[in-house]
Amino acid sequence: MNEETKLIIILGPTAAGKTKLAIELAKKIDGEIISADSMQVYRGMDIGTAKPTIEERRGIPHHLIDIRNPDEEWTVSDFVREAQISKSKIQNKSKIPIIVGGTGLYLWALLEGFSFPITPADKELRARLEKEPLTALYSQLTTIDPDAASKIHSNDKKRIIRALEVYELTGNPISKLQKTGKRANGLTGTRLIGLNLDREKLYEKINRRVDLMIEKGLIDEVKGLLAKGYCKSLPSMQALGYKQVIDHLNGKYSKEEMIEELKKKSRNFARRQMTWFRRFKDVNWFDPCSQTVVDDIIKAL
Repeated sequence: MNEETKLIIILGPTAAGKTKLAIELAKKIDGEIISADSMQVYRGMDIGTAKPTIEERRGIPHHLIDIRNPDEEWTVSDFVREAQISKSKIQNKSKIPIIVGGTGLYLWALLEGFSFPITPADKELRARLEKEPLTALYSQLTTIDPDAASKIHSNDKKRIIRALEVYELTGNPISKLQKTGKRANGLTGTRLIGLNLDREKLYEKINRRVDLMIEKGLIDEVKGLLAKGYCKSLPSMQALGYKQVIDHLNGKYSKEEMIEELKKKSRNFARRQMTWFRRFKDVNWFDPCSQTVVDDIIKAL
């Protein structure tokens, strides 16, 4: 491995095999793992987030997993700050930080070095925007900040509201503020490793993962969270997997329909992830199904 390698980022779509590969790589290069998954930060949300088990994590320290309750906020700014702190702690032990995840916005913000938050949240303003139809919110965003609108999915209500909130509080588009934001310390010596495989194979893996989640007890996991008092409208409970199960429990879908809907949404999510990852420069892409993928990655570092 090149001595200049100070940080490794492993990115790829859901079900591509990032977790397993990262753990194998960490064992071989004396690394520690930082999760860049927006949902694995939440305690009790294990099956639906495909969180590595305690057994899988054994021997390899993992950071930014199980650090928030489902009703606590976790933002891009939180991730950037905490990832930088974790990275420094790992490097101070003369180990290699390996950032792993599929949340493209998190990785983009970290690599670009934007300093967040641009402006604190305004609960009253958010509550007012929450009452507006999603189509109206997105139309408003398209008008005031077309650049941000082009990068935010029309169904991503949380990010649409955040962009509108920033504009109303500052008078400036969030896209402009992000570009002019204070840059954090540069991530020198960073190696980007991308996992990509044939679409048909990926979709097969996604479908199998959903079936396995159901077998492991995803429905009971969601029931348990609701029983603890976590509201179904929480952003965390609207995440992929949890929303579909809640809809099933509310009678919108039969179990079979819910499973098919979750598979479909997961495949769509994988496509959106790859759209994000194609923006990244200098990514070394590997086939995660290769028997020698870990050794091949080490040679490329």
